Amino acid sequence: MSKLKSYYFIGFVYLFFSLFCVYKLRFNFTNDASIFLLITIICILTDIGGFIFGKIFKGPKLTKYSPNKTYSGLFGSFFLSFSIIPINFFFNFLNDITLIKLMIFTLIVSATSQLGDIFISYFKRLSSIKDTGKIIPGHGGLLDRIDGMIFAFPIAYLMIFFNLFEIV
Repeated sequence: MSKLKSYYFIGFVYLFFSLFCVYKLRFNFTNDASIFLLITIICILTDIGGFIFGKIFKGPKLTKYSPNKTYSGLFGSFFLSFSIIPINFFFNFLNDITLIKLMIFTLIVSATSQLGDIFISYFKRLSSIKDTGKIIPGHGGLLDRIDGMIFAFPIAYLMIFFNLFEIV
């Protein structure tokens, strides 16, 4: 997307690091996919919450870089992402995590996912690109579904790697 070729290498390195983090979260911390699924669900709920609350309640715009983002969508993103908490305790994704640790972890992953979405929207706007593909018509393309995850997985990996939440 960037017209500046100097960013190609930085973007490639970051995408490689993001995929590395996805791999490490999926295969190295536990034998199952619980952490990977938890982060993925948080990001999906964040995306859906922002979309639904933003469309229903509208309100003031959040940023000029992503003009469809509103404060109500921001609130909705956090609100819906926190629905992972009862889901976690029902499906037992993470056995030994306390409620407060899960809330803080969810808050950080959701916020990072939203920032990633805004960051990618900024680059799309710089490049005069509306949609990044035609696989999912009307939704901005496939990149719009995973843009938050590209940023959330590395942050989650670093939090777990440095044992900030004692999740594993």
